[in-house]
Amino acid sequence: MPNFALSAKRRRALRDRTVPVVALTLIAASIGAQAAPHDNDGDGRFAPGFVPGFLVLSRSVYDNVSSNVQPGAILPPNCAKTTGGCGTASGAPNDGTYPYVWNNDRYDGSFGITSRIFLDQITPGGGVVSMLEVPNSLQKGFAHDQMVTSFSSKSELGLHLSLDGSYLTFMGYVAPVNAIDVSNSNTPVAIDTTNPDGQNFYRAIARVDRHGHFRFTETNAYSGNNGRAAILNNRDGHDLYYTSGNAGNGSNPQPDNVILGAGAQLIDGAKHHEAQQDPGVPTPLASFSVTELGAKADKIGKDDNFRGIAVHDNVVYYTKGSGGNGVNTVYFVDTTGTACPSGVGVPSPKAVLPTAPLAYNAATLQTAGLPNNMCVLAGFPATPNKTATTLAYPFGIWFADANTLYVADEGDGYTGGADLYTHAAAQTTAGLQKWVYDAGTKQWKLAYTLQNGLNLGQPYSVAGYPAGNNSATGLPWAPATAGLRNLAGRVERDGTVTIWAITSTVSGNGDVGADPNRLVAVRDVLKNTSATTAAHEQFAVLRTAKFAEVLRGIEFAPGTDTGRSH
Repeated sequence: MPNFALSAKRRRALRDRTVPVVALTLIAASIGAQAAPHDNDGDGRFAPGFVPGFLVLSRSVYDNVSSNVQPGAILPPNCAKTTGGCGTASGAPNDGTYPYVWNNDRYDGSFGITSRIFLDQITPGGGVVSMLEVPNSLQKGFAHDQMVTSFSSKSELGLHLSLDGSYLTFMGYVAPVNAIDVSNSNTPVAIDTTNPDGQNFYRAIARVDRHGHFRFTETNAYSGNNGRAAILNNRDGHDLYYTSGNAGNGSNPQPDNVILGAGAQLIDGAKHHEAQQDPGVPTPLASFSVTELGAKADKIGKDDNFRGIAVHDNVVYYTKGSGGNGVNTVYFVDTTGTACPSGVGVPSPKAVLPTAPLAYNAATLQTAGLPNNMCVLAGFPATPNKTATTLAYPFGIWFADANTLYVADEGDGYTGGADLYTHAAAQTTAGLQKWVYDAGTKQWKLAYTLQNGLNLGQPYSVAGYPAGNNSATGLPWAPATAGLRNLAGRVERDGTVTIWAITSTVSGNGDVGADPNRLVAVRDVLKNTSATTAAHEQFAVLRTAKFAEVLRGIEFAPGTDTGRSH
């Protein structure tokens, strides 16, 4: 029986909890009558499981044990069996003690440690209702089915509702807790001997229903890197996932199965326990190449490095916001083959959701890569990263309606000097971007970017966190918000929009992905396109991660009828 941990004391605290005035305003306006959780007898107790109208926050907690890493250990694991090579003979400089453990990233570029995943059910104002731990190796009774995340991998654990709204889905690894460098390991049928991380672990998709029951699907996709998010298409009898991620941690050329397992994937849902599964070669959904824009080809497979994913009006959308290849922008999968003859366009009104993997020619995979069936969404950046003078860093996306798209931009993450805070504060595109479709020009246009209340570049304190500078980097430990990552939104009956988002950070941490970050919320007027009018809108901080904790994804609870995109 799933354990939704919630004590009587916590229920009373939830019922009596006070929150900032701004957050109270958010609560009052954001819970419509249709979506409001129902307390049957008024005692502050809700039925076990997820409650429609509440939100679910994914987070991870590091198992703070010094023995997780032995100082002097040569990393990555099994590196001597690869042609990628090992770190220097000095070995890992730090043991497993948080947060100093992340300084090992300076020695081992593949460094990471797996950790437990938690799904917190919260009110729209951030109050904790219940907590569900994803099965893992530290629990008893979950030997067959389990999944973890890589604690410092900031792009993981995006949450999404299935297309019918009945499940939450997200991605991770089939590995034990406290395993080193799993996030850059190979998958079992996509082994790259040039990858210095000489381990093999499946990636996995988790789905959970409103009662807390899990089902896991293993995959060989994302070898050498990570799966980041998944959306379940369970309409019309389908049982398949659209997923986003990245692949490859070796040199060029990459093996065929690494190329096949990059970026956008279409994965059939499994119906058996993990031990009974035997996933095959990765099955790509879509691919993009800068050659569509007339540019010189990049390393094959590396243009397909995706973070955010959304489905709206029978179209699958992706974002790319990192890496030196490709274009940092918003994309869509073109199932008609006619939407973007020059690599840029808008979806056809005749588009249908894909239900089969992308067909490809195995004989030309190494020379030509996968066929290109993705487009840059018109109006968004379309200049390859290698030649662009300014870059965008889109992460999560959400369609409020057919003509309004909100994009979370995490900022450039600069930590190159003592000016890291002032640099973050000076960014003009980091935060929540509002894009509006112009039917006349058939392009999306940026209306404004919401930043007020994010306090970009302003360091904040975390209980128990070290003060001063990190001796390994010479920069301050204190994290500061740099932008936004994953998000969820809802259109209210009064014509406003409420959006919840996870923050990105900068700091002197050895790996800023391990920084304690925040959950924030803001309200916007749906039809407004004036930056001046929006200037008074302000984010409220609903939650700050604790010591040895990170926040990752946000979405409505299973069963919530959002009536919008996923």
